[in-house]
Amino acid sequence: MTALERLAATIDARKGADPDTSWTAKLLAKGPEKCAEKFGEESIEAIIEAVKGDKARLTSEAADVLYHMLVMLAARDVQLSDVMAELERREGTSGIAEKASR
Repeated sequence: MTALERLAATIDARKGADPDTSWTAKLLAKGPEKCAEKFGEESIEAIIEAVKGDKARLTSEAADVLYHMLVMLAARDVQLSDVMAELERREGTSGIAEKASR
């Protein structure tokens, strides 16, 4: 199991946790819209660090983006395995061809 898979499992396990004891439970209790908003905020922070060129800060912000993406997916009951299956389905397909097929 990868670190990302372990993180997704931890997030799933926190769905029913007490929001006073778990940041993840607190985010999930606020609903899917708030989870999506938080993902957007973290994405913007990662973009800023990418533009600045600070590798360490970008690495940290990228970890935040991945965490908040998984929380957002969990808020809508989308499994990481489903996202991974979609990536595998696209593997070997040109990005240009894949986009044209939509």
